[in-house]
Amino acid sequence: MSKNHAIDRKLMMNIYHKMYGHFGPRGWWPGNSLFEICIGAILTQSVSWKNVARAIDNLKQAGLLDINRMYHSPVEDIEKCIVPTMYYRMKARKLLAFVEHVMEKYAGNLPKMFNQDLAGLRKELLDIYGIGPETADSIILYAAEKPIFVVDAYTRRIFSRLGIINENISYDEMQGFFMRHLPTDVSLYNEYHALIVGVGNMFCANKKPRCGSCPVSEFCTFSQ
Repeated sequence: MSKNHAIDRKLMMNIYHKMYGHFGPRGWWPGNSLFEICIGAILTQSVSWKNVARAIDNLKQAGLLDINRMYHSPVEDIEKCIVPTMYYRMKARKLLAFVEHVMEKYAGNLPKMFNQDLAGLRKELLDIYGIGPETADSIILYAAEKPIFVVDAYTRRIFSRLGIINENISYDEMQGFFMRHLPTDVSLYNEYHALIVGVGNMFCANKKPRCGSCPVSEFCTFSQ
């Protein structure tokens, strides 16, 4: 799956610097509060951020981007706001499951929930209906600001095309690879994932990738 540790770490940072040189800081995760970041992480499952942003704006206009207000709102009111996201009825139930957990266990206090070790927080999040590994890790990294690397479909596509990981690698194996071969740093993990999403969105499409203008094409076995 990889070369020796020293080469991998240097290569992984070279790729990071190439992406950063092209995009600059990405300013992730978009959100004006911890709650908004968590809501965005849940809503972005299987949908573009553009649609998530529309849904979040709808929630703001309806006064529902507040954990207490959302907790006391009928699920139908939430559904109406998040129609721009796919599977909005299911996602409304996921949002309410998260909100109910935080309200009933922590009286709506997200910092209190986040004030535990990373492993405990991850297990707790994964036990909530509708929260899988990628969503849990996004909340942990971007809202709780704890050092866990978020991987997704873009990560798999880009780094398998670069010849660094196997396309069939599991989520946990892929995440472990990045965390072994990068310094443990919240800011680096934050920016690296955001840059991967940028490359995936703009260059490394599933079909008809724009290899010629991709900032990491020099490392890529697929483009060659």
